[in-house]
Amino acid sequence: MRENIQPKYYQAKVTCNCGNEFVTGSTKQEIHVEVCSKCHPYYTGQQKAAAARGRIDKFNRKYGITND
Repeated sequence: MRENIQPKYYQAKVTCNCGNEFVTGSTKQEIHVEVCSKCHPYYTGQQKAAAARGRIDKFNRKYGITND
């Protein structure tokens, strides 16, 4: 078996665009991501609210209901 072929393993600092930081294991020392569990709509619950608002608006347009 060959020796020293595995990459080095680091405690990587992950930084999100929203400012959230956490530590995980990786072969890279620093990782930058666009979306994390603190800002992703699925984890924050905003996805369901946005989908419901879209269905309500579609219903109101279909039946000519206005919000006065």
